[in-house]
Amino acid sequence: MRLELTKRGDYALRAVLALARATHEERRSVRDVAIEHGIPIRFLAQIMTALSQAGLVEAALGRRGGYRLAKPAAAISLLEVVEAVEGDSRRRSCVLRGGPCAIIGVCDVHEAFAAAQEDVLHHLGETSVADAIRR
Repeated sequence: MRLELTKRGDYALRAVLALARATHEERRSVRDVAIEHGIPIRFLAQIMTALSQAGLVEAALGRRGGYRLAKPAAAISLLEVVEAVEGDSRRRSCVLRGGPCAIIGVCDVHEAFAAAQEDVLHHLGETSVADAIRR
């Protein structure tokens, strides 16, 4: 069983963690964060737009512009960051059949896997960016 992020989710988390490590007044450019974390600049620019639209980061234009967190790191969950760029994280296909669940009724392991998924999502929702940095 795999629990992994897409590149978008991976890059979004790395960027938000980089912003969280900066002072609240400090703004970071996409270019600086991309170079520091080995992320393609154009791809990170798209990710930052999605994070901004989700209200997690704020952007300022101009020579002294850049990005910073829109709210304290303790108020942003890891799940919010991932879902801002990947959408809803809930699995939509049956773990045994590969297709949609409940076409002919749910499979024998549906409840166990659905509960495990909810536990993971709950944990990510309860873990803040600040918590992740402290660990």
